[in-house]
Amino acid sequence: MRTEAKNLKSMDGVWKDYKKTRDPSRRTSLRNVLMERFLPIVKYNAERIGAKLPDEVENDDLVSAGIFGLMDAIASYDPGRGVKFETFCAPRIRGAILDELRSLDWVPRLVRRRSAELERVSRELEATLGRAPTESEISRRLNLPQPEFEKLVRDANAVAQVSLSRKYAETDSSKEVCEIDVIQDRRGPSPIADLTKKDLKDILTRGLTRAERLILILYYYEEMTMKEIGVTLDLSESRVSQMHSSILRRLKDQLETRRKEFVS
Repeated sequence: MRTEAKNLKSMDGVWKDYKKTRDPSRRTSLRNVLMERFLPIVKYNAERIGAKLPDEVENDDLVSAGIFGLMDAIASYDPGRGVKFETFCAPRIRGAILDELRSLDWVPRLVRRRSAELERVSRELEATLGRAPTESEISRRLNLPQPEFEKLVRDANAVAQVSLSRKYAETDSSKEVCEIDVIQDRRGPSPIADLTKKDLKDILTRGLTRAERLILILYYYEEMTMKEIGVTLDLSESRVSQMHSSILRRLKDQLETRRKEFVS
């Protein structure tokens, strides 16, 4: 723990010196220290992208392209903004790798042709079957063994790679809008869903006693059992169950009353 804290403090000093110094040789030396420290991020992203590409693509070439993205991230990073460098640099590294792949037109013509054939067959089968075809149905239509078909699917997915740093659209402001700025983060919580959930909880718990509110929150939001709630509130399991049933009946009556008010 102490070693980790010491390393973080040491890297903070390197960042401060790198941003502060005007000596070109000193700046280059500090940049090299930063690049060595964050090179594993380049290798990690190169391996992840390379896993989706045809076997002909060399991982070393991806790493080389990613290093340019890392250099760009180091040059433009502002430690004062409170964003971890690991978070800041990853999209730039991936974008540099994908930009390099696109500029080299790395996808062989055969892969492009077979990818188009795969898409055509999938559409034909879907029109015929009235549903999305399975992989086995597509592979049989293409007359391909399963291992070869799986490689074709991987290669076809690789054809659709898009650079995250590519300009997405023109705007009135001076700031460019890139692909990375408009990609939806499905892993993050939805602000609207969170607000709706909070409003619903406020409505449901309004007019209830403290114990009744706790029963609802612990049961539906914390997903505790009746027995666990009873232990928490110093009540018997049967008493918690009775109170829960009573609360639901009252809430049902309240909601029915509200529904009639809205209808009328």
